[in-house]
Amino acid sequence: MTDITPLRDFLPCPTPDAWIGWALAHPDILLIDHAHCEKKAASTALNLMFRYVDRPALLDNLSQLAREELLHFEQVVGMMRQRGITYDHLSPSRYAQGLRRHARTSEPGRLVDTLIIGALIEARSCERFAALAPHVDEELGRYYRYLLKSESRHFEDYLRLARLYADGPIDERLAFFKEKERALIEEPDLEFRFHSGVPAISQ
Repeated sequence: MTDITPLRDFLPCPTPDAWIGWALAHPDILLIDHAHCEKKAASTALNLMFRYVDRPALLDNLSQLAREELLHFEQVVGMMRQRGITYDHLSPSRYAQGLRRHARTSEPGRLVDTLIIGALIEARSCERFAALAPHVDEELGRYYRYLLKSESRHFEDYLRLARLYADGPIDERLAFFKEKERALIEEPDLEFRFHSGVPAISQ
């Protein structure tokens, strides 16, 4: 299995056990929202490519990332069809918006914050693949381990780009967003999603 020590060292907290139990209780939503996440990841990369056409390193890294995310979207949707699960709309979790609402609006802060947020989302996704792999069925566990191998560098790509385009050290902003991410992961949520927090008591 891919070494996820860099992921765990980067993230502010591990996925709570309560979320894993929640995921296993909602296998259809897990796959549907996973597909949405892969599509959103590709869209985020493409949006950055359109917005920042004058950053060659960003274009090179994110074009490859977008292709990989779309391939994984196709793979997840194909797996869902084999399992008789219909791909449908889902309301988004509060996770991504809960991070993006804190992004600065002037450049280069806007770009740097967006890249830091991308790094956190990618790292959390991979960490959750690793957390789920031992508990799901053999086919899905094997697929999550495959995703770990292919996607584990994505958070490092985003982080490297954030450092490249910042006008100074990013450690303070990184620490700020890590604490926001920790809260989103550890606090209660009413609806299960791939990036939701722990189930609220009413669940």
